[in-house]
Amino acid sequence: MRTSRLTSTAVAVAAISVLATACTGSSEAGASDDPNAKTTINFWHGWSAPAEVKAVQDNIDRFEKAHPNITVKVSGNINDDKLNQALRAGGSDGPDVVSSFTTANVGKFCSSGAFTDLKPFIEKSKLDLEKTFPKVLLDYTQFEGKRCALPLLTDAYGLYYNKDAFKKAGITAPPKTMSELTEVAKKLTVEKGDTYQQLGFMPNFHGYETVVSHYMPSWEHAYFDENGKSNIAEDPAFAKMFTYQKKLVDSLGGYTKLEKYRGTFGDEWGAKHPFHTGQVAMQLDGEWRLGMAEDAGADFEIGVAPMPVADDEADSYGKGYLSGTIVGIAPASKKQNAAWELVKFMTTDTEAVVNFSNGIRNVPSTLEALKSPDLKFDPRFKTFLDIAQHPESSTSDGAVNGATYQLTLQDFGYQYEKGAVKDLQAGLEKTARQIDTDIAKAK
Repeated sequence: MRTSRLTSTAVAVAAISVLATACTGSSEAGASDDPNAKTTINFWHGWSAPAEVKAVQDNIDRFEKAHPNITVKVSGNINDDKLNQALRAGGSDGPDVVSSFTTANVGKFCSSGAFTDLKPFIEKSKLDLEKTFPKVLLDYTQFEGKRCALPLLTDAYGLYYNKDAFKKAGITAPPKTMSELTEVAKKLTVEKGDTYQQLGFMPNFHGYETVVSHYMPSWEHAYFDENGKSNIAEDPAFAKMFTYQKKLVDSLGGYTKLEKYRGTFGDEWGAKHPFHTGQVAMQLDGEWRLGMAEDAGADFEIGVAPMPVADDEADSYGKGYLSGTIVGIAPASKKQNAAWELVKFMTTDTEAVVNFSNGIRNVPSTLEALKSPDLKFDPRFKTFLDIAQHPESSTSDGAVNGATYQLTLQDFGYQYEKGAVKDLQAGLEKTARQIDTDIAKAK
C-alpha cells in the first residue's frame, strides 16, 4: 500500500517502474526479458484435428524463421479448464502465450487478470488497432476498457442449405427474413409417421449451433443497459426472438417430436452430421461447416447465405454472429516481451494470418488479410468474409463472470421452448434478476 510517507527516492523508483511498464509491458508480470535474447517460450492452444495442428505448427515455423532467437514449444488440445488451472498455478512449465476459443470468457480473463494487459505492448509497437481489425473483433477482445487479448482468426455464422432439396421443393433462393425462414423450413420438411424423412431446419436450442447467442444477431439487441444491468426483459428484441423460435418449433412438429428426431443425429464434428446426411435441409453454422461437409462427401450441392434477419430489419440482411479465437499473454510468464513478439506476429502479420486462415479454414481476423489475394477458398466462402465485415454483425457482450449469463439465458430458452414457462415476460424478468445477481457476486 502506498503511504503518505512516500519519500522522494520511492517516488523516483515509482517513476522508473512506470517508465519500465510503458516500455516493456507490465513489469509486475515479469516483462523484463530481452526480446532479442535467445529463449524458448510455451504456446498453448485448443486445436486438436491433425490438419489444424499442422496449420498451427506451420505458422510457428514461419515465426521461428523470422525470429531465429525465439523457439516456441507448442501444446495443443488445451481447453479453458486446463488453461485456467495452469494460469492459476503459474510456474516455468506453464504457458507464455495462451489462446482460447471462448470469446465470452474475455470479460473474466480481463477483469481477473488471468490474461496480461496488452496496452503497454501495443503502445510500444505503435499498433493502430482500429486500422488493423474489424470493430466487433476489437470489442470481444477487451472488457471495460482493458485489452487483454487480440483476435486470432474469426468465426462467422451463416445459413447452409441443400440446393438439391430447394430445387425439389420449388424454392429458388435462400430465405432473407425470419418469416421466410419459417415458410421455407415448412416446405422443406417431409414427415414420416411420428418422425421426419427430412427436416427443413432444426430450431431447438439443443440443436447444433441453434443457441440463443447465435439467433440474437438477427435482431438488433443489447444484452446489458448503460448501467451494466441485464437488458433482456427491457429490450423487446429478446421477447421477439423467443416468440419466433417457439412458433417455429411448434410449426415444424413441436418440441417433443423434434427432440426425438434430434436423437438420431450423428456427432456435430463427424461425417454423420445431419446436414451432411440430408436429415436437415438448412443449418445455422460457422464457416468451417463448408469444408467439413465437402470432406464428408455430402452428395448434394451446398449453398451458403447469411442468416435471415427480423422482418422489420430486412435492410440489415447480410449481418451475422461473429466470434473467434483469442490470444494473449500469461501474467506469470517471465518472457512476456518474447511472448508479445509471437502474439503480434500471429495476429497482425498479414502473410501469417492469411496462411493460417487457409490452413484452418477460418475467416481472417485483420482488415488487410480479409482482402488478400492470397486467400485460398471455395467461392462460397466469400459469404463469410462479407459477414465478418458487415457493419451490423455482432457478438455476445462480455461480462465479469464470462459466459455465465449466456448459460443462464440458454437454460431459460430450454424451459420456454418446451412449454415449461408459460409467461415469457415474467420468465425474462426472473432470468434478468438471476443474471444481475450472478454478476454482482462475481464482482
